[in-house]
Amino acid sequence: MAAPIILCDTAGMSNKRWLECRMHGPKGNIPYTVGGSDVAAIFGVSPWVTPLELWMIKKGKIKVPPKLNPDTLEMGHMLEPIAAYWYEKKTGNTVINDTNMYQHADFPFALADFDRRFVRTSDGKPGILECKSCSYRVAKEWADGKYPLHYEFQLRFYLAVADVDIGAFSAIWGNNPDNDLAIPSIERDKVKEDIIFDKLERWIWSLEHDVPPTMENIDPSLALKSLAKIYTVSDPALPTIEFPARYEGKLRRMLALQDEIGERHDEIKKLTEEYDALSVRFAEMMKTHEHGVLESTNDRLLIDFATKTSKRTDTDALKKNHPMVYADVVKTTQSRKMKISVQPR
Repeated sequence: MAAPIILCDTAGMSNKRWLECRMHGPKGNIPYTVGGSDVAAIFGVSPWVTPLELWMIKKGKIKVPPKLNPDTLEMGHMLEPIAAYWYEKKTGNTVINDTNMYQHADFPFALADFDRRFVRTSDGKPGILECKSCSYRVAKEWADGKYPLHYEFQLRFYLAVADVDIGAFSAIWGNNPDNDLAIPSIERDKVKEDIIFDKLERWIWSLEHDVPPTMENIDPSLALKSLAKIYTVSDPALPTIEFPARYEGKLRRMLALQDEIGERHDEIKKLTEEYDALSVRFAEMMKTHEHGVLESTNDRLLIDFATKTSKRTDTDALKKNHPMVYADVVKTTQSRKMKISVQPR
């Protein structure tokens, strides 16, 4: 395979300009592109973006959604050099900065820029390093040499674009590099690579021929959120959609589930009321104590009755005493929830 093509240097480039280059190349001459973070979405395994949402973005039908927490994104960028530093220190491999944007030699739609490159000390082989930061909540996804599937797709795509045979992650989630750092590596796999690029070629075809992907096999929660972002608010002026008879079974199953959820809600409410009633006597005995214990022959029952303090804005007081401030900070949210009902003919 030929060496990748260097399209531009992204050093000092604004985020707006970087997005423009990623969407259509620095000269604006590539109709549709795929980047590393797109691959998992195209395969339907991204935790954030569905194939249909990405397709709509690439077609220019919707805008790139704003990051839910730009501070989190900024913090991730700030932690990249730290993750790279500890990878170099732990492995002895030489880490190299690379700010170029590359194009695959054989697939012009495939563009990539890498967090870092590295040179493996043991044999001098070049590699691609992806630096990740995460919370303790998802650190288990990096345990025992594992790595999240959506990141594997990204790194395998980068190995193909760069035409190198080894890649590695440096994932950090705390301040103790002995326990809060994972540095798994992967080897290039041409079979997996062929599967990836076959899918990407079909994806580009779908863009060129205006054939949107479906939400089949996508996580239902993510799919519903994605559809809400794509189609925004409902329009009461539109006519009622008539569904064909083949959907009756699914709709009746949804109706049954809807009723069952309501029944379970009532059951949970009753169980909660019983629990609260039993709690009263123990609360009386514990008074201001936070912890209690009952020793039995086989075990110990630990009782916690600790105070947790939380603060939130008193919106009623804010609206009454500072109506102008309330008007400035009030946030309108919209949601759509599906409900099935039966109407006799």
